[in-house]
Amino acid sequence: MAVGNEPSEILERKLSYKGRKFDYEVIKLRLPNGVAGEWECIRHPGGALAVPVTADGKFVLVKQYRFTVEGRLLEFPAGTVEANESPFETIKREIEEETGYRANKWQDMGKFILAPGYSDEYIYAFLAQDLEKLATPPQQDEDEDIEVVLMSESELEAAILNGEPIDGKSIASFYMARAYLNV
Repeated sequence: MAVGNEPSEILERKLSYKGRKFDYEVIKLRLPNGVAGEWECIRHPGGALAVPVTADGKFVLVKQYRFTVEGRLLEFPAGTVEANESPFETIKREIEEETGYRANKWQDMGKFILAPGYSDEYIYAFLAQDLEKLATPPQQDEDEDIEVVLMSESELEAAILNGEPIDGKSIASFYMARAYLNV
């Protein structure tokens, strides 16, 4: 998806891998400055993320095992946007599956590009409030290993500033949410 005014000229595209969640493409192109070369790109349908906040101001996060870093990361609930699903539909489903909460008040906080050096993935971020705890426990996917964690704003900010393992999309979305919460 082009972002700026000056498109590059695509000379050749090669799909190297078609996966369950993303595709891997090698592209030969000419940049707007005239330089030609070959670049690799992960094509991703996008992700949706919620910043859930309880009535008493606690942030609802998940501590999830991520094989790529061989450890657990603290994250806000999120998921890949499925075919024929809007980002809002995705996150409404994911928050219930991952945390066992349902949000009755939503605020669209916008979207941002996750890792433009190698992927076209956008994250659609939402603030989720007026939470209700569901009677049934979270229905995590079989490939998920998740623990629900509640943290105050100051605890979460301290974890971020102390360098605890927290993913970038959650850090960015936390600071976006503060603009809506502290008005």
